[in-house]
Amino acid sequence: MTDTETIHTADVVAVTPDGDVLLIERGWDPFEGHWALPGGCVDPGETSLQAAVRELAEETGVHAQLSDLRQIGTFNGPNRDPRGRYTTDAYLVVVPAGTPIDAGDDARSARWWPLDALPKPLAFDHDEILHAALKSTS
Repeated sequence: MTDTETIHTADVVAVTPDGDVLLIERGWDPFEGHWALPGGCVDPGETSLQAAVRELAEETGVHAQLSDLRQIGTFNGPNRDPRGRYTTDAYLVVVPAGTPIDAGDDARSARWWPLDALPKPLAFDHDEILHAALKSTS
């Protein structure tokens, strides 16, 4: 990655109607061992929405349809990722309470967390993304 290159990613805020959010424990740096939203790089030939659906399935075993996700916004703070310039499109999906999960890909583990008892701090700027998602639902 060059100093001027921007990496495009997608992140997903998956919530249940009863107030849980799905987080993954990162399996490697940056932020190894920290909790984060499921997400990752947009692959060549796919949209950020397609990447969000793919990453959600790969990292958590939760399968959603493209039409189930709603875009929250784009997050591109210059220091959001210590590896360089990353910009993410974040999406919200509501899934049924008790949806089974299975950590995979680069997730060490996956877990439903009550919104009022989240681990601190979340990786990257995921606190900000989560806040924006919750604000958009109220």
